[in-house]
Amino acid sequence: MTQRVMAPVTVELVSDIKTKRILPKSIRWNGRLYPVVKVGLHHSYRAGRVLYHIFSAMSVALCFRLKLDTETLFWQLEEIADGLPD
Repeated sequence: MTQRVMAPVTVELVSDIKTKRILPKSIRWNGRLYPVVKVGLHHSYRAGRVLYHIFSAMSVALCFRLKLDTETLFWQLEEIADGLPD
């Protein structure tokens, strides 16, 4: 089931010089730490002058849709999914 959340989160990043990518390593939300085991799609878009980066990331039990605001450098958790049908 997919659930809209819209909550601020803490995201730890990894910078890989070989692939020239920055990827989420872990997500801290509601007092729990979720290690990221896989990063899916990444895309960006502009809303006015602000550039947003959207990442899909998976932990062992949940899938996350994360948004990085490049103006404030704060992360927001937009959606979570547990993989079960709605």
